[in-house]
Amino acid sequence: MYCLRFSPDSASLIVRLVLEELALPYEARQIDRDAAELSSPEYRALHPLGKIPVMETPHGPMFETAAILLYLSDRHPGLAPAPDAPDRAAFLKWFFFTSTNIHPTLMDIFYPERVAGAGAAALVTAHAAARMDALLKVINTAAAANPVWLCADRPSLLGYYLAVLLRWLGQRDSKAADYVSVTTYPALTTILTMLETRPAALAVAAAEGLGTTIFTNPA
Repeated sequence: MYCLRFSPDSASLIVRLVLEELALPYEARQIDRDAAELSSPEYRALHPLGKIPVMETPHGPMFETAAILLYLSDRHPGLAPAPDAPDRAAFLKWFFFTSTNIHPTLMDIFYPERVAGAGAAALVTAHAAARMDALLKVINTAAAANPVWLCADRPSLLGYYLAVLLRWLGQRDSKAADYVSVTTYPALTTILTMLETRPAALAVAAAEGLGTTIFTNPA
């Protein structure tokens, strides 16, 4: 059985949704942030940087969201093309496009001071917001073709990954200069609408107190 070290509405949410969708047995162990658990020797033995998520597996602890997701999909088929499938290459291309472009850009929007210090925060967020819009337009075009690895009629690994990232974007202040409206990307919005009605998404949303419209109208 897997053990997911999680904190509500963090990157662990992506992994938890996939675990639920695959109907895998797992333990969800909430991290005690108030007690500085992320800095504890026990947690640092699982993740040397003290970040979230960590998933303990029969093969040892894992960190990095993309790595955990691929580990799960390769061992539990259903949410991504198999390693020998013809569309595996396309899936990997867009999966890593998301993990190495969209996800880090989102972090720049939320934590601009990490990039260039507090004095340059406004410039960093403005640049990151413009880049995010360009990236989402590209992957929205890919999603519009309704490929099996990112389609509107069944859940997918990449769909859940993007849904959580777009959830966080949807929580931004709509009056802010760096606001990116998720409704600008209709193919992605259709996928989000489908995913948030899945029993897996509803179960995780209830467990973490995230509301019923977890992706399209995040609390």
